Formats: sequence, C-alpha cells, structure tokens
Amino acid sequence: MNEVIHIRTSQQNGLYDITGEVKAIVRKSGIRNGLVNVYAQGATAAIMIQENWDQSVQNDVVNLLCKLIPAGVWEHDRQDNNGDAHLKAGIVGPQETIPLTNGELALSTWQNIFFCEFDGPRHDRRIMVSIIADKS
Repeated sequence: MNEVIHIRTSQQNGLYDITGEVKAIVRKSGIRNGLVNVYAQGATAAIMIQENWDQSVQNDVVNLLCKLIPAGVWEHDRQDNNGDAHLKAGIVGPQETIPLTNGELALSTWQNIFFCEFDGPRHDRRIMVSIIADKS
C-alpha cells in the first residue's frame, strides 16, 4: 500500500511531527505486521525519528545542523542559494523504515516521526508512506 501525506511548512529549517498522519495510514491499511517506509520527496527535505517529549530536542537538531552547515557558503548557492539545505537533507537522509507489529508502529515511548524541512517555507511537501505486509 502506498499513500502520500501533504504538508505545508512555515520555517526555512524545522522539524514537523507526522506520526499521527502515518498512524492513520497504517490503520486505514488494515495491515497488522510488516514494514512502514516513510520517504520525503525532494532534495532539500528529510525524515528523522527523534524524541517527542518537548520542542527542545527538535530545536537542538535544527540548531546543530545550522551551525555545522551554515547558509550562503556553498558552491551550489550560485544556482539557487540553498546549498546548505541539500547538504542537511543528505546527511539526515530521505527515509526511515519502522517495523509494524500487531497493527502498531514499533516506536518507543519517546520516538516520533519527523519531516525535516531545510528549504522552506513550502506550500506543498510530499511524504510517501509505503506499507509492506508480512505474508508469513
């Protein structure tokens, strides 16, 4: 099963919790056991599993990446001024795969799924959710 999540982002760099949307797709699928792959379409976005306790961890992730990969100093900036966004997305990566067990995502208590925006704000970001059923 494949489905697309559409989100609007409001910041140039930010993490957006999409766990609820992914869970809704899992419920809709009726699949009980297998794998759920969450994939960010676009070369300046990523997917990350991270702590969901409060906003501080997400803020720290964004601040770290901005310190490690500053804006405005990359060769690609001569094309469209977003070289840092491409590098951040490449380091974090475009996808995460989560086991599906008894109809539930096998995330721990403190884990949520985040869409990482590095070139926002954007009107329509697309996240592909693919569910592969365990046929055994």
